[in-house]
Amino acid sequence: MSDTNNTSPRRKFLKNAAVGTAGAAALGFPMISNAQTVNLRFQSTWPAKDIFHEYANDYATKVNAMSGGRLKIEVLPAGSVVKAFDMLDAVSSGTLDGGHGVLAYWYGKSPALALWGSGPAYGMDANTLLAWNQYGGGQQLLNEIYNDLKLDVVSFPYGPMPTQPLGWFKKPIAKADDLKGLKYRTVGLSIEIFTDMGASVQALPGGEIIPAMDRGVLDAAEFNNASSDRILGFPDVSKINMLQSFHQASEQFEIIFNKKKFNSLPADLQAILSYGVQAASADMSWKAIDRYSKDFAELQTKDKVKFYATPKSILIAQLNAWDKIIAAKSSTDPMFKKVLDSQKAFAQRAVRWDLLVNVDMKIAYDHYFKG
Repeated sequence: MSDTNNTSPRRKFLKNAAVGTAGAAALGFPMISNAQTVNLRFQSTWPAKDIFHEYANDYATKVNAMSGGRLKIEVLPAGSVVKAFDMLDAVSSGTLDGGHGVLAYWYGKSPALALWGSGPAYGMDANTLLAWNQYGGGQQLLNEIYNDLKLDVVSFPYGPMPTQPLGWFKKPIAKADDLKGLKYRTVGLSIEIFTDMGASVQALPGGEIIPAMDRGVLDAAEFNNASSDRILGFPDVSKINMLQSFHQASEQFEIIFNKKKFNSLPADLQAILSYGVQAASADMSWKAIDRYSKDFAELQTKDKVKFYATPKSILIAQLNAWDKIIAAKSSTDPMFKKVLDSQKAFAQRAVRWDLLVNVDMKIAYDHYFKG
């Protein structure tokens, strides 16, 4: 068989690749050879033992495999190069090539960044919020915020988290007034929710919470999920956990790259890094269901933790506090309002569809498992 039809596209591809390489060189970007392995040094914002750090490694494993050895991501735990809350700046400056964290950690740079996870998100769960980011204009707004902040990063929100508990306490919280005066840990815009409700709030990274509770620096704290909370040692300092809350009901993770480093890669490797995020996002959500449910059961049976549902009156108090916060910030921060307006428009359509279309699975669960 003649190879004319087979070689023509290949020659065209090679010609285009050569043109692309020459163009990039003319623009002053360092180009990466297709033959060499590109090592990317990552740091997460999580302790090495946390399942969140495991998620970061899961992403690296997928990318390393899909690239056929042309990419090698090494993921370091929080504190290896910089402190957890300094990771974004380290990636932007090129000290790190990339990182794994949550957008709420960058609340101090722009409160609008915390809207990718803090608050009730107009009724969107984390997966719906990611749908807004991907298809409702969220990613474009995120890029705009980082550009305005002159942060040289490429950002990929991913990995929908379940609703986070109200937290760990010394005794059950029966009413909103019970939060008043408590030394409480949270992050992002949740700081302002609990401050409005009367708590004395401190923002600490995950690895610093348990020592602070053990020393009495904190009376109560929230982190995230049964697996992380168990691994980090929450059952050693508290036996009371209040489930359900609106403070971080829709959070997701973020994978970031130094923009210059990312743009220096060939297009196919950029695609692997990008689509690898989507693969890792799905896998993370499946792993979370399996692992969190197992650890939730063991927190009850082995660690003797008592779980309580957060009273509806507290949930409503959170919504009322949130309404005051977003009204005040929207009046002084145009980007904050821009993000909120975009989320609200998407949520009104998407959440309505979700509530009307999807059946209440609790009916089936109760039918089979409640005797």
